Amino acid sequence: MAQLSDLIIAHPEVTTFPELEELVKHAGQSGEMFLEFDVKPDFRDTPRNWQWVLETAFTRGLDYD
Repeated sequence: MAQLSDLIIAHPEVTTFPELEELVKHAGQSGEMFLEFDVKPDFRDTPRNWQWVLETAFTRGLDYD
């Protein structure tokens, strides 16, 4: 299981929500089965529907654009 906080902490170079979305796509593609939303991303450009966006990115992986 991937935790969103672990992904954010492990990749300090990620500074925007679209970059985080790409990171989540890679996590989904790499074989992780679940993504736990244990924190809300603290980026200026985080949309209101951030959970739905990240869940979709995780589920569809790199095929999602």
